[in-house]
Amino acid sequence: MSEMVIETSNLTRRYGKKVSVNNVNLKVPKGSIYGFLGPNGAGKTTTIRMLLGLIRPTSGHIRIFNQDLSKHRMPILRRIGSLVESPSYYGHLSGYENLDVIARLLKVPSKRIDEVLGIVRLTPAAHQTVKGYSLGMKQRLGIAAALLGNPDLLILDEPTNGLDPAGIHEIRTLIKDMPKQHGITVVVSSHLLSEIDQMATHVGIIDHGHLLFQDSIEKLREQSSPKLFLQVDKPHEAKRLLQDAGFKVSIQGDNLQIPNSDLSVTEEINRQLVQAGISVYRISEQSRSLEDIFLDFVDKEGSL
Repeated sequence: MSEMVIETSNLTRRYGKKVSVNNVNLKVPKGSIYGFLGPNGAGKTTTIRMLLGLIRPTSGHIRIFNQDLSKHRMPILRRIGSLVESPSYYGHLSGYENLDVIARLLKVPSKRIDEVLGIVRLTPAAHQTVKGYSLGMKQRLGIAAALLGNPDLLILDEPTNGLDPAGIHEIRTLIKDMPKQHGITVVVSSHLLSEIDQMATHVGIIDHGHLLFQDSIEKLREQSSPKLFLQVDKPHEAKRLLQDAGFKVSIQGDNLQIPNSDLSVTEEINRQLVQAGISVYRISEQSRSLEDIFLDFVDKEGSL
């Protein structure tokens, strides 16, 4: 069983009558890239602020590094680096000088500045003023600042927001390197499934404060596997026949649906139906994208 870096128990945050986060039970395995996915306003940033001790939960518990955050706040936070919303910086100072200010506050050696600049690939621009940085470079500088304390856990809230495709690719590559090259567990929030799909090992989907799905990215992808649709003249009879043969079958309109079907069985299904005197008018395969599945989760939550 994987060691969990973050575990929350019925984590809840209310603002008056509004419930922003509702009984959320996060499990973030050590060495993972955990994609925290949900529409804008779903409760992602509120959850992250609670994990960082910036706001208190209304109820529930948070354990990080197998310690209670409410009892061991400072030792835990020393092991966490974070970038929440846009990074703050002094535009008239260079990238190196901005990091030097933070390094002095954290009491980390100056050689660490060069190390993190190398990690985020900003060494060539280290002595340029930050006001001349692109948005992607500023985001990377923010991540460099989060890495100064040599954290075991990195929490990034919408780190690719507003970036162009090149900037998004840079940040994505940087995040993917963290567990493998630096032993850092990463929690990254986003409202874009396409981004999470390309870098996460695990995913949690939140909407209206409820955690709707949590598992490995492979488990989510399994839900997008192909389904077989058959149009026949006697759908109910065909359904009974195929169920007796061991297939999981449902009826949608005039079609039979066989979920997660291996296409190698299509010929066998067709043969059995024809031998039973059932006319098969059409057989088609349909696949659902991960985006479709994400929208299904969100739509279902919205209809509660």
